[in-house]
Amino acid sequence: MFGALVVCGLGLTVQTQTLPASTWAPPAPHVYSLRADELERARHLIGETSRLRPAYDRLVRDADAALLVGPFSVMDKPRTPESGDKHDYVSMGPYWWPDTTKPGGLPYIRRDGERNPELANGYDAPRFGAMTGAVTTLAFTYYLSGDERYAQRAALLLRTWFLDPATRMNPHLRYGQRIPGITEGRAAGIIETRRLVDLVDAIGMLERSPSWTDADARGMRDWMAAYRGWLLTSDIGKEEQRAQNNHGTWYDAQIVALALFTGDTALARSTIEASKTRRIAAQITADGRQPYELARTRSLGYSVMNLEGLCRLAELGRHVGVNLWSYRSPRGGSIRKALDYVAPYADPAVTWPGEQITANAPDFLVLLLQRARVAFGRGDAATHYGALLRRIPGDVVRSHRAQLLYPDPDSAP
Repeated sequence: MFGALVVCGLGLTVQTQTLPASTWAPPAPHVYSLRADELERARHLIGETSRLRPAYDRLVRDADAALLVGPFSVMDKPRTPESGDKHDYVSMGPYWWPDTTKPGGLPYIRRDGERNPELANGYDAPRFGAMTGAVTTLAFTYYLSGDERYAQRAALLLRTWFLDPATRMNPHLRYGQRIPGITEGRAAGIIETRRLVDLVDAIGMLERSPSWTDADARGMRDWMAAYRGWLLTSDIGKEEQRAQNNHGTWYDAQIVALALFTGDTALARSTIEASKTRRIAAQITADGRQPYELARTRSLGYSVMNLEGLCRLAELGRHVGVNLWSYRSPRGGSIRKALDYVAPYADPAVTWPGEQITANAPDFLVLLLQRARVAFGRGDAATHYGALLRRIPGDVVRSHRAQLLYPDPDSAP
């Protein structure tokens, strides 16, 4: 990715970032919540137009940084779970704090939207987030560039977390989001593995790499199948499936992504069909509000988080012939309505009317808006969502990874 350019006559060597070679032509990747045709289009365009250069340059910088992190393992934590097996994932509920009126602060009490810094002390969630973020970045950069270094590192990170007997995570979440003094694990912890939806796409981008072997692929399918089975059959999994807010949405997204990855299209289709009423109809009003998310102290952030899960379900539904993008509930709620309700707040000058105790990042709506330009057509929708994207600072949009996942319709040579 970084080659030496010799400037003739001057004897100078300048480090310059190069775009993928035209000889790199991998087959369309096996992805599920992304679109293979859009990824292929981006791979061709980054060598033909400067419009995608800021996003590509940033992706490569992120990938170069990811080459230096990890590998990560559940065995790295100093804490041992109740089971006595450090291969079991352990985390703590983010919004739970010591009760200063009680001895030892127990039991903890809830302060919605306020993250307890204890989360980083001896728990697995930070490492899992770092691992999944690095793998998705490395795999995408490998797919676009063909640089084997990125695939090799991504494969190492995956093997360490999921496959190596000495370091692997057991495929369950019995001890997710514990609450000191109350419980050692609960259903809400399952939200922490929502990045598995990204991870199965990342694995699809690694398939051509010699660093990712058939044994690796089989091992990951086995792990994902075991975790999917635990989600479906455990009491904790069943409770999370019944969640009415973003937790239920992301539970469905995980089930569908893992079902598609492991070849269970019937499960994927039935889950998507059920999400019409169980998620969209139950969560979105006719004017696009999401009441379960609006009740939170970070109501805009959670509205966007739930909507992102619904959009992932809609993309996953394309693989089993279920169109959630066009679904409209008897009450009039739809993904498009929910998107249009939050979209105006991409403009930093427009004030959200609900409670939002933390600031959102300037790019918090870029991916949703960029994806919507593709999902809802390139005519009026592209114009509408493109206008909203222009309300966000230009450098934020131009350098965002969404430009490569869903290239702008105007990104042409």
